[in-house]
Amino acid sequence: MTPEYVVKLGQDTLVLVLYIAGPMLIVALVVGLAVSIFQAVTQIHEMTLIFIPKILAVAAVLSLMLPWSIRRIVDFTIGLLSSIPTLVN
Repeated sequence: MTPEYVVKLGQDTLVLVLYIAGPMLIVALVVGLAVSIFQAVTQIHEMTLIFIPKILAVAAVLSLMLPWSIRRIVDFTIGLLSSIPTLVN
């Protein structure tokens, strides 16, 4: 196992994590910003008001993206496990 392979594997892993977590984080950011603007405009400062819309939005994105995410993780794992024989030499 060369240092270049380890670096490439680390890069591929981080890219996969960003692809899988990115959409949920972006949705949570947008919903949080929208709720914060709503709170500022209406002067309602209820702390629990932010959490419910965020949870619902992230759960919706998670349920929509789950098949794609699982497919990406399975493909990455299969590629990783299939490269084990080449690493032994």
